[in-house]
Amino acid sequence: MTATTTSPGNHTMRKVDALIAHYGSSHQHPKNEAIHFLAIPAIMLSLCGLIYALHPYALYAFAGASLVYYARLSWVFFATMVVATALLIAGVKAMGANVLPISVGIFIAAWVIQFIGHKIEGKKPSFFEDIQYLWVGPLFLLSKVFLKLGIKW
Repeated sequence: MTATTTSPGNHTMRKVDALIAHYGSSHQHPKNEAIHFLAIPAIMLSLCGLIYALHPYALYAFAGASLVYYARLSWVFFATMVVATALLIAGVKAMGANVLPISVGIFIAAWVIQFIGHKIEGKKPSFFEDIQYLWVGPLFLLSKVFLKLGIKW
């Protein structure tokens, strides 16, 4: 199931495309975009690590809920995020007993460089207006890769 929305001019646009377009509007500068290609995966890994440190089942619940969100937007993004989620969980488990300090360090460093990117861009992060843009960030990166590979989502 793919959600749709109505854009100005009464054109129907899939919700995923509207979200990515809006997210992209504050990520135009090449340096900011490059920073996001590094920082978003790092933030995802660190966030998963922080949640896992609370309790492993908390991470599995968070991951499951996130995948439901992606499934409602696009099956191609959903399938890709299933693989990404498995890799993130494997990365978290590889941290072993040091999962909390490693995740805290990555989380802080990645957010610092994200905000440097937005300073360069001159625009606030999208999630300041709507929290769901934290989940859209990975899709924005994937959309860039998929466009280069000719993959339709």
